[in-house]
Amino acid sequence: MKTFSAKAQEQTNRQWYVIDAKDQILGDVALAAANIIRGKTKPTFTPHVDTGDFVVVLNAAEVRLSGKKEQQKIYTSKKGFIGNQKVENVERVRQRRPELLIERAVKGMVPHTRLGRAVMKKLKIFSGAEHPHEAQNPKPFAVA
Repeated sequence: MKTFSAKAQEQTNRQWYVIDAKDQILGDVALAAANIIRGKTKPTFTPHVDTGDFVVVLNAAEVRLSGKKEQQKIYTSKKGFIGNQKVENVERVRQRRPELLIERAVKGMVPHTRLGRAVMKKLKIFSGAEHPHEAQNPKPFAVA
């Protein structure tokens, strides 16, 4: 018996899924989204080929964090110049741009290569309950 390996030239049938993040834990939503866009839920998963599906995450503004992470978890960014390190907690990020919480969590779960950057383009995050991807007939995905 030979091992199946997907090829980059072959076209894969990509599905669309909707994840409702309302009152869900951030890590659970990010893990489900990362597994789907990476293709780990399919039997044809190949680590070096993009075989994943598209994911639409709704209600990103209402995602939960456990414990005291709302005040204690910090996000840092540094541009490389002296004194240019910016630090903000989850509350400030949620006020400024709530989609960034899920985007950063999923980005940390995919490979940090060209493949990871290509995979992240299949993730669509919206802070509200409406999205413009109804024409693709997305299926609801329940987060475990």
